[in-house]
Amino acid sequence: MNTSMALHTDKYQINMMYAHWKHGTHNQHTVFEAFFRKLPFHNGYAVFAGLERIVEYIEQLRFMEEDIEYLSEQEEQYDAEFLEELRNFRFTGHIDAVREGTLVFANEPLIRVEGRVFETQLIETALLNFMNFQTLIATKASRIKQVAHNDILMEFGTRRAQEADAALWGARAAYLAGFHATSNMLAGRRFGIPTKGTHAHAWVQSFEDEREAFEVFSEALPNQVTLLVDTYDTLHSGIPNAIQIGLELKKRGKELQAIRLDSGDIAYLSIQARNMLDEAGLTDVQICASNDLDEYTISDLKLQGARVDLWGVGTQLITASDQPSLGGVYKLVSREVRGEMHPTIKISANPEKVTTPGKKDVYRIIHKKKKKAIADYICLSEEDDVERRSKIKLFDPIHPYMHKYVDQYDAERLLQPVYRDGELLYSRPSLEEIRDYHKQQLQLFWPEYLRKTNPERYHVDISMKAWELKRDMIEAYVQEKEARRVFQTDTGDGGEDGADDHNNGNAR
Repeated sequence: MNTSMALHTDKYQINMMYAHWKHGTHNQHTVFEAFFRKLPFHNGYAVFAGLERIVEYIEQLRFMEEDIEYLSEQEEQYDAEFLEELRNFRFTGHIDAVREGTLVFANEPLIRVEGRVFETQLIETALLNFMNFQTLIATKASRIKQVAHNDILMEFGTRRAQEADAALWGARAAYLAGFHATSNMLAGRRFGIPTKGTHAHAWVQSFEDEREAFEVFSEALPNQVTLLVDTYDTLHSGIPNAIQIGLELKKRGKELQAIRLDSGDIAYLSIQARNMLDEAGLTDVQICASNDLDEYTISDLKLQGARVDLWGVGTQLITASDQPSLGGVYKLVSREVRGEMHPTIKISANPEKVTTPGKKDVYRIIHKKKKKAIADYICLSEEDDVERRSKIKLFDPIHPYMHKYVDQYDAERLLQPVYRDGELLYSRPSLEEIRDYHKQQLQLFWPEYLRKTNPERYHVDISMKAWELKRDMIEAYVQEKEARRVFQTDTGDGGEDGADDHNNGNAR
């Protein structure tokens, strides 16, 4: 079986690799950066995830014989020598990335890939696939955790996920961002995530009556009894029958763990259920709720006084239903020209798509005394070490006159070495360590940045040198374009350029 996933890429990546190889530029040194332009869910932050999967992918990245054979059958008719080059393919470049669980923001490099364009181009698709999906789910899970506070959160999304991989890695992303358990047994085994589950309505329906179904289930699993009480009539059948089972278990030295509500008015039913359980002396029995929950529903239910202890969250989490994609991108920021590295920029008619050129680092600026994050600071990698500067200038790149100087700060470098010359340097943390790190990250930010709705905007600033480089490269492009337009006008060939001016006016 092909485990390398080398063909988990877009065809145009292979075509670009082939064209570079044909042109003799496949060994050109390049630097790419991955980032997203807009925070998901109108949130104040995102939670970076996916690095473990990226490392796993790079470690297994090989073109198998069946891959080579498949490529040889393509209509492009790739040269045999090119296919031989792929047969010997290994990743030999550098990768830097922020730690999983880090709170991250728009337009800052989250992953930096450096190496031969033959390699850096191939891995774009898979890298974005893993980063985009897992960061999205981790962010959604963190939002849900923010409103659930200390309640138990269970990921129940497997059956609604977009295939097995989404269910598996989505469960991991949810757990690192604060969920407590998953219903997915494979995720439990592979990642060490605690597993939780109850039973389905079909269990109750498969018996003559509800009471018998509850009795048989409690006899089979006396130490893990959670009963689904809404198959027929929640208040007049389900909860009373569950109470009888709970009292019988209590006599035997066992206990009913919880009841689960999966339909109806969860707020009202949970309040009534709590009263009924308490009156029967079953004060330790918890109440679990499920049924298309998300951060908005949970928040509303809490405002209505719902007495829920455990939340089973499935479809809305695992599909990120209100925003099913992150939109992360992977852009070339520097390339080798005659043996020297030169910054590159993408000019667009959409101003937000104009990239910041040059290989960059990202620092989190933290107030020395308050131990709270002030801003993230993006600078060119060639600049002086930010950690040792006595003072830095923070300014809005859109409105540079809005600025301030910071001198009492600690600077934490966010991009950490993962690969150097194809060798893994990254000490892969356990999932529990990532989970704890995410909790620490939340403590680093003021509450106004973590709000579910209308959060305060956290500043991501670029250094003066990075800003000047971007400005100068845009101006150089505009001047070159203007000179070309004048030349074409003088020679009487202006029609096509006129159309270009119309289409790209915003870029100027």
